[in-house]
Amino acid sequence: MIERFDIQFIHASRDENLTKYVTKKLGKLDRYLAKQSRPSAHAEVQLKEGKATDGRDCTCEVTLHLPHDVINVSETSLNMYTAVDIVELKLKQQMRKYKELHTSGTLRRRLSSRFSRKSVVA
Repeated sequence: MIERFDIQFIHASRDENLTKYVTKKLGKLDRYLAKQSRPSAHAEVQLKEGKATDGRDCTCEVTLHLPHDVINVSETSLNMYTAVDIVELKLKQQMRKYKELHTSGTLRRRLSSRFSRKSVVA
């Protein structure tokens, strides 16, 4: 679980249920990180409520600080819980890309050499 969370409510009332929900949803994203970068991962979450012409305008912005990169994701929706869910999906995609770029290629090299030897022998 991502240990460090900074959750800020901007123009919104502080809700304990929403805080637990954000921690539960975004805390599980550490499985998409390499083991070396998990202790230093830090998430800043901003939950904003604005007034739109058609009702409430809820925005969830997440800045994830990683060892070699910073990932920013933002989503606006009519419901804060929906915005958090969509941000979670976007973060999963970005973190998969991060993990592919920043993990060592030894496993991939071992697997590719294993399969190439079998095809040469056969």
